[in-house]
Amino acid sequence: MAAGPSVAASLKEAQKLSKTNAGQAETIYKEILSREPGSNDAALKNYETALMGLGELYRDHGKANELAELVRTSRSVFSSFAKAKTAKLVRQLLDLFGHLPKTTDVQISVTQSCIEWAIAERRGFLRQNLETRLVSLYMQKQSYHDALTLINGLLKELKRLDDKMVLVEVQLLESRVYHALGNFGKARAALTSARTSAASIYCPPLLQAGLDLQSGMLHAEEHDFHTAYSYFIEALDGYQSQDEGGKATSALQYMLLCKVMLNLVDDVTTLLASKPALKYAGKNLEAMKAVACAHADRSLEAYECALSTYRYELGSDAFIRSHLRRLYDAMLEQNLIKVIEPYSTVEIAHVAQLVALDRQQVERKLSQMILDKVIVGVLDQGAGCLIVYDELERDQAFDAALETIDKLGSVIDVLYTNQASLLE
Repeated sequence: MAAGPSVAASLKEAQKLSKTNAGQAETIYKEILSREPGSNDAALKNYETALMGLGELYRDHGKANELAELVRTSRSVFSSFAKAKTAKLVRQLLDLFGHLPKTTDVQISVTQSCIEWAIAERRGFLRQNLETRLVSLYMQKQSYHDALTLINGLLKELKRLDDKMVLVEVQLLESRVYHALGNFGKARAALTSARTSAASIYCPPLLQAGLDLQSGMLHAEEHDFHTAYSYFIEALDGYQSQDEGGKATSALQYMLLCKVMLNLVDDVTTLLASKPALKYAGKNLEAMKAVACAHADRSLEAYECALSTYRYELGSDAFIRSHLRRLYDAMLEQNLIKVIEPYSTVEIAHVAQLVALDRQQVERKLSQMILDKVIVGVLDQGAGCLIVYDELERDQAFDAALETIDKLGSVIDVLYTNQASLLE
C-alpha cells in the first residue's frame, strides 16, 4: 500500500463519514486495511490510523463481535511493525472493549487468542501484559480460581525476570482476588508484597492510586475506618490527577461510607459540599447521602427505601454492599434492643409491627441475637413470644476462689519440685 495522497484523503473522508454514514466509513477503512501496510513510516502510520479508526467505529456502534474479529485478523500484518508498536496496537484495540457493556466473555476469548498468538510469535513481554489483562477479566467474571492459577504462574516468571512494574500490578490483582474471596490474611500479604516491590521503582499515579484504594478497603474490613479514610483520600487525589472519573467517584463513595460507619453525619455533609464531590456529583453520591440520612435518623424504613431507590448504585459494588449489610444488621439490632428493653415477655408480632418489618425476619434476627449473647432470653415459638431474662451480675467470689486455687496449685508444684530434688 503506497502512502500516497489518495490514502491520506481516504482516511480523512472516512473520519468525516464515521459520524454521519458509518457504513460507508467502514467500507473505506476496510479497503485501506485490505492492502499490504508497506514498509515506510508514512504508510505504516496510515495503516495504524485506519486500524484504530475502524476499531473506534465498531466501539461507537456497539459492534463487539466485529471488533473482536478485527483484532484477530489484524494480527497477520503486525510482523511489519516493530514489537513495541505491535504491543501498543494490540493493547489499544483491546482497550476499546472497555466502553462496551456485557462483553466480558468476548474479551476473554479475544485475549486468550492474542496470548496464544504472542506465544507462537515469541513475544514474551506482550504475553505477560495480556495475561495480566486476562486476570482482570477473570475477576470481572468472578472466575477466581482461573485468576489465581494465572497469577501463580505470572508471579514465578516475573520474580525470575525481576520485572518490578508488571510484578506490582500482578501482586495488586492477587490481593484483590483474595479480598473478593474473603481471605483477608492473604490479601494483606499480597498487598504488602506489592508495596515492597513498588518502593524500589517509579510507580505511575494510577497504579499508586490502586494500591492506596486496596489498602483502604482492607483497613475498612478490619473496622479501622479512620486509616481507611486517609488511604481513600490518597486514592482520590491519584485518580483525579489522571482524570479517571469513574474510579475517583468510587474512592469518594468509600470515603463517605467510612464517615457513615463512624456515625459522623456532619462530616458527610461537609464532604458532599467539597470540591471533588461537586465535580463528581451524581446518583452514586446521592445514594450515599440517602444512606447517611437514614442512619442518622436510625430509620430502617428510610434505609430500606434508600437501598431500593439506589439499587444499582449501592448494589453493584461488592465492597459497599457488604458494609451496608453490616450497617443494616447493626441498626436492626439497636432498634430491636430499644423496643424489647421495657418487657420481660413480648409478642414477636408486636415487635415486628413496631420496627415495621416482616415477622419471620424479626424472629430470625432475635434468634441470632440470643445466640450471640446480645440479649439474654429464649423464643417461645408455640406462644409466639420472646421471654427476656434479667442479666445476672457475675459473682466476684467465684473469680476470687478460682484465683486462690490457681495460686495454691503453683505453690504445691514448687514444693513438689524442691522435695524431689532433695530425694535425688
